[in-house]
Amino acid sequence: MAAATAQKNTARLRKLYSEKFRNELKQELGLSTVMQVPVLKKIVLNVGAGFAVANPKSIDSVVKEIGAITGQAPVKTRAKEAISNFKLREGLPIGVTVTLRGDRMYEFLDRFVNIALPRVRDFNGLSPKSFDARGNYSLGIKEQIIFPEINFDDVEQIHGMDVTLVIQSTSIEHSTKLLEKFNFPLRKGK
Repeated sequence: MAAATAQKNTARLRKLYSEKFRNELKQELGLSTVMQVPVLKKIVLNVGAGFAVANPKSIDSVVKEIGAITGQAPVKTRAKEAISNFKLREGLPIGVTVTLRGDRMYEFLDRFVNIALPRVRDFNGLSPKSFDARGNYSLGIKEQIIFPEINFDDVEQIHGMDVTLVIQSTSIEHSTKLLEKFNFPLRKGK
């Protein structure tokens, strides 16, 4: 009975999107139905850990850090073919990736925009040129220590990561409007 009366704890941004932003975007973009409104589908984090070729155990610390940042277990990516010049063998773990959807995606975006990005040194906004032709946004982060979940004393090696926001929309302008609703810090002007 307690489970039936308990409200589902949804992410703050997800609730704002469904209750407020979706209708506002429909009006601002002049769309005829809410189904045309741009929507965030998933966020993909990818870490290329080329340094793991020399020290294969270092990939475990990357897995632990990405798991702490996202709250979800990441997957090790492995080399598809051997490259002798890089001392790389087929099947060797060389990266970590995680795909976030649903509440975890919105919670990560909330923490990323409001806590992590302001901690970047000399931050003056993100480039508005990082959209692809379908309206997805990709950016690179140079240091994982901008996330408060990472204890600087426990970090074995500083590494970066790629963050891709996959957005279902019809144009780059629609995707930009959606990200602006989430307070995404895009620089003004090109």
